[in-house]
Amino acid sequence: MGNSFGHLFRITTWGESHGGGVGVVVDGCPPRLPLSEADIQPDLDRRRPGQSSITTPRKETDTVQILSGVFEGQTLGTPISMWVKNEDFRSEAYSEMATKFRPSHADYTYQAKYGTRAWPGGGRTSARETIGRVAAGAIAKKLLRLRWGVEILACVTQVQDLTASVDPETVQATDIESNIVRCPDPTAAHMMIERIEQRRSEGDSVGGVVLGIARGVPVGWGDPVFDRLEADLAKAMLSLPASKGFEIGSGFAGVLLTGRQHNDAFRNVDGRVRTVTNRSGGIQGGISNGETVHFRVAFKPVATVMHEQDTVDVTYANTTLKGRGRHDPCVLPRAVPMVEAMAALVLLDHALRHEAQCGSHQSMP
Repeated sequence: MGNSFGHLFRITTWGESHGGGVGVVVDGCPPRLPLSEADIQPDLDRRRPGQSSITTPRKETDTVQILSGVFEGQTLGTPISMWVKNEDFRSEAYSEMATKFRPSHADYTYQAKYGTRAWPGGGRTSARETIGRVAAGAIAKKLLRLRWGVEILACVTQVQDLTASVDPETVQATDIESNIVRCPDPTAAHMMIERIEQRRSEGDSVGGVVLGIARGVPVGWGDPVFDRLEADLAKAMLSLPASKGFEIGSGFAGVLLTGRQHNDAFRNVDGRVRTVTNRSGGIQGGISNGETVHFRVAFKPVATVMHEQDTVDVTYANTTLKGRGRHDPCVLPRAVPMVEAMAALVLLDHALRHEAQCGSHQSMP
């Protein structure tokens, strides 16, 4: 249970951190989409560990293999299975965790629920599970771009109290990828990198915020009530490891405004309905309105720190846990492609659902 996501474009991820590998099965991908490992590997390279001085030192190439669903460079319309081998796992480094629960990790809750757990590297709760999401998301991003002209981006906008100025309408991928923290504001990025390196030297960790952006989303994606587009985006983002908050458009800051101040006024611009402002974040009534979809995801500080911490063991006796293991001092740079992937999966699923429900019906301009 809980390992699949989506309706018409549906993925199921599998594998544990220190098992033979991790992967995903993608069902519902339309046929005849040009696809190869070269379409998927770039996003996995952005997600992989060991890519910079501010990520975990675990060394993994994260080389993807497509096992099914593609023939002669095109999708078949059948399930696409993808696999990434685990290479640099050191289970002995986690031996203490076999009998002790790491604070703020899922060790205790998994043990309490299932009566067993794969303790090396966190097993299924490890961020390595997101490899399957990112691989599937790369397919979704390509299809969204080719068929609907939708562009999906994400970037870091906050590390602790350090914030960046980013315009969702104009930010470019080259700006985001210009530094190792993936913040398009150079001044803020420099300070963020210094802060992360400082916390790492102290054996500690920090959290922050990732901005998600989808430009070119047509009018009409999403459904009322329980399947609102922003509700599905929220579920997708809050399913990511270490995520703790989600807000779209004005978010929590909107409570400071009055209704008159907050409303996005409609205007006819060259025959197209546009909004003067975009405090709705591109979604109204759970349905996309044709403006840029933008949202923010808050990520907590990574739970693994290099200090002794109070905890309990498997007999529930009070004890302490030594600070050890390989970890990211800040998950944000590697969370950027994860946020992009989950946004793409939600949007593509809703695009296909919209086509299935409305057929050739043309939405209002």
